[in-house]
Amino acid sequence: MERIREITVGLDCSVKQALKKIDQTGKKIVFVVDDRGGLFGVVTDGDIRRWILKDRSLHDNIAKVMNKKPVFLQEGYSLQQAKELMVKKGIECIPVLARNMKVVSALWWADLFNEKFRRFKPIYRYPVVIMAGGEGSRLLPLTNILPKPLLPIGEKPMLEIVMDKFLEYGCKDFYLSLNYKAQIIKAYFNECSGKFNINYIEEDRPLGTIGSLGFVKDIIRKTFFISNCDVLIEADYSDMLKYHKKNRNLITIAVSLKHFSIPYGICSIENGGALKGICEKPEQDHLVNTGFYIAEPKVLDFIPKGCVYHMTDLIGRCLKNKLKVGVYPVSDKSWIDLGQRQELHNLSSKAD
Repeated sequence: MERIREITVGLDCSVKQALKKIDQTGKKIVFVVDDRGGLFGVVTDGDIRRWILKDRSLHDNIAKVMNKKPVFLQEGYSLQQAKELMVKKGIECIPVLARNMKVVSALWWADLFNEKFRRFKPIYRYPVVIMAGGEGSRLLPLTNILPKPLLPIGEKPMLEIVMDKFLEYGCKDFYLSLNYKAQIIKAYFNECSGKFNINYIEEDRPLGTIGSLGFVKDIIRKTFFISNCDVLIEADYSDMLKYHKKNRNLITIAVSLKHFSIPYGICSIENGGALKGICEKPEQDHLVNTGFYIAEPKVLDFIPKGCVYHMTDLIGRCLKNKLKVGVYPVSDKSWIDLGQRQELHNLSSKAD
């Protein structure tokens, strides 16, 4: 029951509170229950993502978001019945109810199957461009010795971990944009022969966050991913691609909903200095750019060859020309910024 309490919220819960609980547990689901523990609905991270994309308020009641007809099992179920239901519905977690509809337990994919849960479909042969040419100034003095992409997290460097995530979806064709300590990175990946298909884009000088893409405009001719080398997104890449295609975006940005709490009372003034009021320790929510994108090859025509150019320049030009740029929200815990010293330390400790 302790496991169940971790993923349950009450009927008076807000969307924001449910999202915080999903982030805290990392389970990507919460059950909405009444005072008796009776099931009223289920909310997944996908439900909240769709809510955010509709530009709805996070302060609304959870009842507006939840699936009011969730899949469930009742006590006395057979394992065969549970397996068939999970596979048919493509879900990772099913609540188990008593006859009075009270949630008594939950059944997870890992409880029934040995293999990792796979809700997504492979997205074979989509190219992936990884920007790996920066000096890694946030991680000095470590990057005085090794380039940032090769800093180890457990037994692998961060860049290989990012590439392995794409490999899970069938993406093997990589374009690595290199500058700082490029030869060291190339030497490492020469030992990974057969695992990845790697093409190198080498800058003779720093060209901004995406200036090097000007060199592949005649090479990449289909939808492709762009990622910073220190960005790990624990989300469904196939769903992200489907969203990108369905909305006919030229660029889709993976964004993370970040909660910021200001630990002070904020004063508002009027009439040249008269205090209007004080808001004590306000919270703010912002959609933050993660540095992970899906793009159409047409955008490469906008990037000048051999010139300094940034992703903000590209997005600005698209918006100025009324070309569609969309966002795909992921939860706070689904975005790991490996380029931050604390995140790098935390992951390295877990790996050990």
